[in-house]
Amino acid sequence: MKICAAQTRPIKGDIENNIAHHVKLIELAISHHADFIVFPELSLTGYEPRLASLLAMNVDDGRLDVFQKISDHKKISIVVGAPIKSNDGIYISLIIFQPYKKQQIYSKEFLHPDEETFFISGKNNSVDLPGDIALAICYELSVPEHSLHAFKQRAKVYIASVAKSAIGYEKSSKILSNVAAKYSMVVLMTNCLGYCDNFECVGQTSAWDTHGTLLGQLDDAREGIIIVDMNTLILEKFYI
Repeated sequence: MKICAAQTRPIKGDIENNIAHHVKLIELAISHHADFIVFPELSLTGYEPRLASLLAMNVDDGRLDVFQKISDHKKISIVVGAPIKSNDGIYISLIIFQPYKKQQIYSKEFLHPDEETFFISGKNNSVDLPGDIALAICYELSVPEHSLHAFKQRAKVYIASVAKSAIGYEKSSKILSNVAAKYSMVVLMTNCLGYCDNFECVGQTSAWDTHGTLLGQLDDAREGIIIVDMNTLILEKFYI
């Protein structure tokens, strides 16, 4: 299995153009035989908590259909980030598209205190993913309970979808390296680029092996992807 983490530069609130950028990166991943691709936190809108009420989407939004069509046709699983509406409030969610399967939603359970004004905590986050993959959204990677739960569920791969500044990236990379070594999991972090909310995201989308050693990362300036071959743990990276 080849697992891909994508690095995007979202356009603030421009869902249509962000979807188009996602499609380009998915096509790049497909051209290199990826089976599974994950995008950063709130990748379809940009990380913009103060705009969440304006940008929140329904899970049946027709603009998302393109991802299911690609998934079905190319046999790739696709995970994109979006604020999702519910009767109770708005979730920070990952929408999961798998070939010829119903969409699944993973919603952030552990919110950063700054997010609690704008979002609600996700519950019942059991999702069925190939390759023993566990998902995390940004602040969740800092909560030991979260990675421990993934380990107890026998996850072999832990993927964090984030929006991180330079300081946030430095802290998170240390945590994720330790998670990889502690639980003998391959760990990936997909980060975005550009100005989000009130900080600059620095990319450097990365992966670590089961000893916590960095396999490789993207730079802090260009959109692209990393792909980890789970059989060989060889990492490849490509830019657009």
